[in-house]
Amino acid sequence: MLTVTQILSADPAAVVVAELALTAEERTRSRHRFVATDGTPVQLQLPRGSVVRGNSLLSTAEGQRVRVVAKAEPVLQVTAASAWSLMRAAYHLGNRHVPLEITPHSLRLEPDSVLEAMLNQLGDLTVQTLTLPFEPEAGAYQSSHAHSPPTHHPHTHSSHNHGSHHHDN
Repeated sequence: MLTVTQILSADPAAVVVAELALTAEERTRSRHRFVATDGTPVQLQLPRGSVVRGNSLLSTAEGQRVRVVAKAEPVLQVTAASAWSLMRAAYHLGNRHVPLEITPHSLRLEPDSVLEAMLNQLGDLTVQTLTLPFEPEAGAYQSSHAHSPPTHHPHTHSSHNHGSHHHDN
């Protein structure tokens, strides 16, 4: 079994001992056992909170490298006749904190019948179910891998009013 402990930058020329084809959800697991495309067992022991992108390299303590590829999976692909309509769809999906892949001419998300109905009601959009590799945006506060544990930054409440609610300390 290969035990990978580190995420490296993508390198198409790297010599690899195995390849893992993983879905977007599987690439968010930092501690899990998978089977490589050649049948080799691979144990992930990555820093907690790690998110592996397609074409990333993972490394064992001995320096063996494993390539991760984004596995094709069902996605909803949203296209529009105008950039405004596509931005409007992105706005509504963003309000729902949906993992979203943004391309120059489309949005992609995991299949969800409620979101599909909402998108169809917006009008001027085409929503198709396709099978493609899914690479959602990492998000404004998420990096592709963790270097250190998150820290808490204390703040005061004297500069703003919360009305009828409060924060637990």
